[in-house]
Amino acid sequence: MDLFDENIDVKKFLPHRGSMLMVDKHTELSEKIVRTKYKVTEDSLFNENDYISEFGLIENIAQTCSVIVGSSYFINSKKEENNSDVIGYISTIKSINIYSLAKVNSVLFSKGELISRFDGEGYTICNMKGEIKCNDKIILDCQLNLFIKKNGYEG
Repeated sequence: MDLFDENIDVKKFLPHRGSMLMVDKHTELSEKIVRTKYKVTEDSLFNENDYISEFGLIENIAQTCSVIVGSSYFINSKKEENNSDVIGYISTIKSINIYSLAKVNSVLFSKGELISRFDGEGYTICNMKGEIKCNDKIILDCQLNLFIKKNGYEG
């Protein structure tokens, strides 16, 4: 069951802006699954020799996965926009396989699946499984932990 229709601006759930934003829109969002779409642009910070780099793929899947937790902060606060009230970090990359890179102007279809989640006071730790496809081929799969906190939380 989708929490939002796909017309909701993904920037409401992510603090990233400009060339650092690696997700164009979500195509599915529930409490356990998120799917996003991103067109690799020429002006991306993560391009090397007309391809998105490994770092760009990792950033894309991290942003995709963090939409699940970011959306819960949005829902719970009933805000109209995130306004960077949360910040996230990759705390651990448990496993990652990068099979190929995508060319500039390719479209990445990314999926994040929530494996586990712990909500503390002002922060969330979650374990996520991720996958990126380009041209119907898996180009990355991974398992990672994210640490997401409200800005100002010092706990």
